[in-house]
Amino acid sequence: MNYQILKNIVEEELLRFAEIYEGDWAYKISPEKWSKKEILGHLCDSALSNIRRFVVTQYKENENIVYDQDFWVKAQNYQNIPTSDIISLWKFLNLQIVNVVENIKDEDLQRTCNITKTEPQIFTLEFIINDYISHLQHHLKAI
Repeated sequence: MNYQILKNIVEEELLRFAEIYEGDWAYKISPEKWSKKEILGHLCDSALSNIRRFVVTQYKENENIVYDQDFWVKAQNYQNIPTSDIISLWKFLNLQIVNVVENIKDEDLQRTCNITKTEPQIFTLEFIINDYISHLQHHLKAI
């Protein structure tokens, strides 16, 4: 599975994050757009939701596990949290995902979960894991 890819992403991004100035982390091009801090916070929220999906789907199929990303970012108030705290949270959540994914039995990768807010759409755990990594990489490009 892709847990080694995720581990490498975390290590590489932590080095890159260290080179970003604090002012750049907090800068917002407009009030309705996320800052780099908020994008990283969103990735923490995504990690939290996906940890739940990765664990629950192993024992309960087709559970509907979704979250409202804009509400979560606002409710978590990432813009006003020290950047170093958000980076640490992101790091440890993703290392926990590596741990969880590494321990999923091969046969459980075909178990399914509903990850949509409206019309039910069922995806395999294997798809959701790969999609998580793609989603992560997509947002990291914006930082």
